[in-house]
Amino acid sequence: MKMPDPDQAVLARRAEIIVAMRTIVPDQSVISEERELAVYESDGLTAYHQLPMIVVLPETTAQVSQVLAYCQRNNVKIVPRGAGTSLSGGALPLADGITLGLGKFNRVLEIDYDNRCARVQTGVTNLAISQAVEGDGFYYAPDPSSQIACTIGGNVAENSGGVHCLKYGLTTNNILGLEMVLPDGEIIRLGGKHMDSEGYDLLGLMTGSEGLLGIITEVTVRILPKPTSARALMIGFETSEAGGQCVANIIGAGIIPGGMEMMDGPAVEAAEAFVQVGYPLDVGSLLLVELDGPPAEVDYLIERVRSIADELGAVSIRVSQSEEEREQFWAGRKAAFPAIGRLTPDYYCMDGTIPRHRLPEVLSRVAEMSKKYDLDVANVFHAGDGNLHPLIMYDSNNPGELERAEDFGSDILRLCVEVGGVLTGEHGVGVEKRDLMGVMFSEIDLNQQQRVKCAFDPQQLLNPGKVFPTLHRCAELGRVHIHRGKTRFPDLPRF
Repeated sequence: MKMPDPDQAVLARRAEIIVAMRTIVPDQSVISEERELAVYESDGLTAYHQLPMIVVLPETTAQVSQVLAYCQRNNVKIVPRGAGTSLSGGALPLADGITLGLGKFNRVLEIDYDNRCARVQTGVTNLAISQAVEGDGFYYAPDPSSQIACTIGGNVAENSGGVHCLKYGLTTNNILGLEMVLPDGEIIRLGGKHMDSEGYDLLGLMTGSEGLLGIITEVTVRILPKPTSARALMIGFETSEAGGQCVANIIGAGIIPGGMEMMDGPAVEAAEAFVQVGYPLDVGSLLLVELDGPPAEVDYLIERVRSIADELGAVSIRVSQSEEEREQFWAGRKAAFPAIGRLTPDYYCMDGTIPRHRLPEVLSRVAEMSKKYDLDVANVFHAGDGNLHPLIMYDSNNPGELERAEDFGSDILRLCVEVGGVLTGEHGVGVEKRDLMGVMFSEIDLNQQQRVKCAFDPQQLLNPGKVFPTLHRCAELGRVHIHRGKTRFPDLPRF
């Protein structure tokens, strides 16, 4: 008997999956044409790209449940995707898997001012939550630079941060409940409007799980009253090391600003050229410090911060005198990433976290690495919590530059761990940092983490190939191989 052609068998299986998905969601919510799939071939980590098998766009939790149940019965992989702003390859598609887009989950379901919370669908953007409650004087505190586009579900998956997380916490500190769908299609709720939950902290476990344990469909977030006043200082220093020392001294003095960000000279120049908000161009680093609370407290803290900066030789200090001016101070920082994009064909955005007091040392060593790899770097920091975002500039059209940029980035992350920090502060592990997990964790550590994955997803169907270099103790799966910006799956069927 003649065996079927492997390619024909693969195409037949793909066609079968498409038909099945169209029985769950409307026809137009299943994307299968190559031209339309190209929209989903990458996320914010654009050096890597791969067409998904198909894209499915459910509109209800029940539809998500049915999709996952079908996939488990038929051994089909799933990659969840929010807005696709991930900077670690967390939403990178699989050639033999469904990309499950959650953009249609875009409604604010309930605002409860008495309990200071809001219940929103997973596809609601970060900024939209604050906009929904700002008329009543409230806001949602975590504010990633991509907040205009990134979704709350993605924020939970990556435990995103932002400018104001120094004082008000990361995503994990600002959510109260989740609705999620398990790999077998079961729908569960974790937490709620109440402040504390009994039993294991599964809410904490899901936050930062990068789509490996379940699909989030609804989030209950804390909302906070806006501070009665907020003002910002823009402080210039001759060197990045002096700026880093000022950060350490401010925190050491017991002052916790609402936000504290730092940019080095190249980042300052790029941001000023892009948004033109009056940043000084004769500085080696620029520190933005925002202080909020009662006006008398803010005025007092401004003078204390000014004194600390003066003692370290600040070359310029400017204090915002209006809300408009305060927002202008932050506009350049929020636009730093696209600003760098105007200077270079490509850039590689890193994300690592270090102890604050090691910042001057780390900046000096990153500068040495820049010379070693012959690639320019601009540095942007959530300085108050030690979260670094070096932006490595390169041109992928020049042979070898992408590889040098990746090696440069790996060395930065190794340095973060060496000085007592971690591989990621808010962008997640994804595929970008996956093969560096052994730098931070022992094999025993990784095996224990993988056992959690196995407990939720024994068939390894949710976002496989992400976070863990090699999977153990469950069904063995091939690794996702990265080569010249393309994902290769030599051991998996190609659709």
